[in-house]
Amino acid sequence: MRPWRARSPARAACRARRGHGFTLIELLVCLAILGLLASMAMPMAEMAWQREKERELKRALWEIRDALDVYRSARESGAVLGPADQAPYPSTLRELTLEVPDARADRQGQTLRFLRSVPRDPFADPALPAEQTWGLRGYQSEAEDPRPGREVYDVHSRSGLVGLNGIPLKAW
Repeated sequence: MRPWRARSPARAACRARRGHGFTLIELLVCLAILGLLASMAMPMAEMAWQREKERELKRALWEIRDALDVYRSARESGAVLGPADQAPYPSTLRELTLEVPDARADRQGQTLRFLRSVPRDPFADPALPAEQTWGLRGYQSEAEDPRPGREVYDVHSRSGLVGLNGIPLKAW
């Protein structure tokens, strides 16, 4: 049998230290794992950001195009008066936000407004006014080569980016 020996104070302190912390290697491994996880999450966050911007663009395009169609219907039904030699579309996007008197006989004194405000292109420069963020297409312009005209027949994004679906945002 071994004789009983008292523990040395240095040995007891060493054992106590070992159980109360992380070594430098363990900390470096944890940091490497966190860095790897963060680098994997960044592309997902960027994709989610672009997806949300694309949703905003779709909503804005739908809202403007719907207002253009309602304006055309109002011109054709006689609710909104305009030049007879011009296509039944507004001359500017801002015209959709202005109150115009309803020209129908049974609605005298009432006004029409087609948009509360022009939505902005989410991919455009935030310093520009909302009306200037859109590319305009006139009535006589071809869809493949949209050009502004005397009236606003359609709108498109001016962004040079390609959507997540592979189609350039200008073609939406």
